[in-house]
Amino acid sequence: MRKSHPVRRVVLATAATVSGVVLLLSLKPSSDPASAQAGGTIPQQTAAAQESAQGGTGAAAGGAVTGDVVQTQYGPVQVRITVSGNKITKAEAVQAPKGGESDAKTALSIPKLTQDTLAKQTSQVDTVSGATYTSEGYKKALQSAIDKANEAASQAQPSAQPSQTAGGNAGAAAKTVTGAVSQTQYGPVQVRITVSGGKITNAEAVQAPKGGTSDQKTALSIPKLNQEAVAAGSADIDSVSGATYTSEGYKKSLQSALDQAGG
Repeated sequence: MRKSHPVRRVVLATAATVSGVVLLLSLKPSSDPASAQAGGTIPQQTAAAQESAQGGTGAAAGGAVTGDVVQTQYGPVQVRITVSGNKITKAEAVQAPKGGESDAKTALSIPKLTQDTLAKQTSQVDTVSGATYTSEGYKKALQSAIDKANEAASQAQPSAQPSQTAGGNAGAAAKTVTGAVSQTQYGPVQVRITVSGGKITNAEAVQAPKGGTSDQKTALSIPKLNQEAVAAGSADIDSVSGATYTSEGYKKSLQSALDQAGG
């Protein structure tokens, strides 16, 4: 019988050992989370898991507030603002007059009104020439959104000291008061003011004469009267030339609102 060569036996033994090691390695799991974490490599999260960890989009935390719908002669206007750090960081009209000439007027006025809102941080924005009704509706809708933002801020921090909030009002110290209706020869006038720190921070006419030539006189006088009321801090303001009856009615209703607010 032929004898095996010693060198051949050594080669065969080595090959068997290597085959056994390869077999053991092939039986080990392809991934081991525990060992991977221990080695400093964390398994990658799925997209769903990452979104859950981040808490979603967080849109509600951005402070978005939508004001009431204001009806104008040409259609509804509604404004939504985003408040961050007690400042209005975004303003947009979610509703605006549309159809026919209203499309052109809306396209002309809304971008200017939203830009003016961010610049002035109040509803006392300039009326856009050629879009008076849309502008007045926007300002009322904007004030509604500001009021809601201030109310939410005061409810969120009931024990905090009064602080400056959106639209120039001072947190829980701000007070919005509507004066009595003043009847004039051309229709009723009613004024609403917001008072903060003993000052009028906002004034607006919630009712004013309308129809026929009254529309023009109201559009001419009310913005000026609102501005004067804030500047003067009282009802001792100048009447607007060409709109005497509206001016006098405005001042009476303004005084009524001031009396309710405590002077």
